[in-house]
Amino acid sequence: MFKSTQCRAGALGILVSLSLLAGWSAAAQDANKAPDYDAIIAAPDRSEADRQTDIRRQPAKMLAFTGVKSGMKVLDMGAGAGYSTELMARAVGPEGHVYAQESAAVMERVKDKFDIRAQNPVMKNTTHLIRNYDDPIPPEVSGLDLITFFFAYHDVTYMPADRAEMNRKMFAALKPGGFLVIADHSAKPGEGTSVAKTLHRIEESTLRQEIEAAGFKLAATADFLKHPEDPRDAAVFRPAVPVDEFVLKYQKPL
Repeated sequence: MFKSTQCRAGALGILVSLSLLAGWSAAAQDANKAPDYDAIIAAPDRSEADRQTDIRRQPAKMLAFTGVKSGMKVLDMGAGAGYSTELMARAVGPEGHVYAQESAAVMERVKDKFDIRAQNPVMKNTTHLIRNYDDPIPPEVSGLDLITFFFAYHDVTYMPADRAEMNRKMFAALKPGGFLVIADHSAKPGEGTSVAKTLHRIEESTLRQEIEAAGFKLAATADFLKHPEDPRDAAVFRPAVPVDEFVLKYQKPL
């Protein structure tokens, strides 16, 4: 009798352990599951101004390309008024965190817009960093899952900032296997950074060379913002045709 009871107790213990393991496995799968990006974009509390920006930015495709997931720790470089910061904050959810970096000079122009956005409850998981581009991350911030750098790298080329140092610090802040997703407005071949201040464009090959010099490895490219009809000879504000833009995904090697 005693032996039979022991067997039943042992079997029960195994079933309980298996049940717990199954629960933990399901929780881990949920944590790694990509959010519903279309639902994020369709959220009724997003502003009308952001919905207008969506038309040219195609944010659902961009979020999917970044691979952002619930619980991630993200740095949004060149956050400006916070359009992409808010999208990342929604995607990582309350268990994640987003750091929004912008320089003091730029914040003089957009601070009110960011401060208004920051009042939205979805931004509670966000820390605003007013820091120079070549020193964008506090030393206590490390192990980032993802860095986004959308349509602002060209601006850094005419700022008093050391881009090589900026890229090294982004590389250091990412965890091994983490990603940097960067997008910008395309310049003509051979123009490099020469039209960054006038046309707000940068040559893709120039940007690639600078990023890769820091140790990043190209993981993927996307063409959903490509517009070959753009002659790339005009400023990107109020263009006559859609602006040709490149989107690159880099990884820090494991």
